[in-house]
Amino acid sequence: MRFLLCLCAGLMPLLASADIYRWTDAQGKVHFSETPPAGAQRVEVKPQVMERDAATREHEEKLRKFYSARSEEQADAQKRATQQQAEQDAQCAHLRDNLASIQHGGRYYSEGTNGERTYYSDAQIDAARRELNARLAEGCR
Repeated sequence: MRFLLCLCAGLMPLLASADIYRWTDAQGKVHFSETPPAGAQRVEVKPQVMERDAATREHEEKLRKFYSARSEEQADAQKRATQQQAEQDAQCAHLRDNLASIQHGGRYYSEGTNGERTYYSDAQIDAARRELNARLAEGCR
């Protein structure tokens, strides 16, 4: 396969430099061909170079800047979306850990400013479990 590619690439200049011939038939109609009939003239075909004016170059530069800025905006938006998703995943993992801790059982408490523990009742634990389940259902997959 590689050999075939190299062979094709090597033959491309030969194919691109094919000769063009011009001749006029008996009715006076001018023809062009790659194969020369009797009395045909070889025509040299030069590649046409299109020079763009200043307005076109300026327009192309504006388009390049616009697309470059748009690409940067899209990359920034993708980065922000990825970051937000990572934060949401971390928050969901924290909620799942809290729910697993509550379902494991035990005594739960909160500490006051003076370090005193206030233990949760069964009703408060059930309410916390419902709230965690609701928050998980709402924002986590």
